[in-house]
Amino acid sequence: MPLRIVFCGTPTFGLAALKRLIAEADFSVEAVITQPDRPRGRGQKPASSPIKDAAVEAGLKTYQPEKIRSEEAREYLEGIAPDAVVIIAYGQIVSRDLLQIPRLGWINLHGSLLPRYRGAAPIQRAILNGETRTGLTTMQIDAGLDTGAILEQREIQIGGDETAPELMARMAEEGAPMMIETLRNLDRGAIAAKPQDNLLASYAPPLKKEEGRIDWKQPATIIYNQIRALQPWPGTYTRFRERMCHVWGKPADSAPETGAAEPGTIVSSRGEMFAACGGGTWLNISHVQPEGRKRMTAQEFANGARFARNERFLS
Repeated sequence: MPLRIVFCGTPTFGLAALKRLIAEADFSVEAVITQPDRPRGRGQKPASSPIKDAAVEAGLKTYQPEKIRSEEAREYLEGIAPDAVVIIAYGQIVSRDLLQIPRLGWINLHGSLLPRYRGAAPIQRAILNGETRTGLTTMQIDAGLDTGAILEQREIQIGGDETAPELMARMAEEGAPMMIETLRNLDRGAIAAKPQDNLLASYAPPLKKEEGRIDWKQPATIIYNQIRALQPWPGTYTRFRERMCHVWGKPADSAPETGAAEPGTIVSSRGEMFAACGGGTWLNISHVQPEGRKRMTAQEFANGARFARNERFLS
């Protein structure tokens, strides 16, 4: 008989795994649990999650409790009695009594090599910290924050120019077959769960808007990590003529033809735009989005701004 699975998730990170579970004959997805529809976009109209959209398209049952830690949710899961619950970026903490319901437990796909980067933003934090490698972990969740026993792990290299959305999409695709393999091995007793070493733990808390503010005293490589990590939210932003603007770019291969400059100093030269950073480094600006306007190329911004001598971006 196929393994009876409840899938629990919300954003796109879990889509590849859900679709793979649906496609494999030795699994039966009995229901999909996802967050309630939330207001989104400029109109703030309620919109369903990517996981719900995929479940509805596949003709699966969906359940959207406001709180998973409720009597109603417990009764719902007990009524299904799944062999396992696959949980990927669901967005709520699961209570201890729910963990006892599936015979194989709740199996999570986490975007780091645990116990490093426990928490909500492991992929973004790895890029932000300048890591060159990360990985995927399947684990049996417990009542803690990403503290459950490790089932399988796979190391993944981070591209030097890879953004958080790009890395997340790649990891989601690589994580789907990994989850399938974990479930099969777990069902036949071919996997030995390994406790995490809490002494090696580090944390990846949720992103905050203020983390997107650029400190031009930092070297260009640090700012570039910030630009790569904080897409699409909160983005990286600075002040120009008392207005906020978002900035994109990468470290310049060579400095523009100018002398030493204060951090944030803007130089427009030969169709390119640069901003001075810490340690004598420069950021080659590719795009700018002034507050209340559309994103534009750096050259379009420079043409409209007509910079004064030694004009600066301010943190």
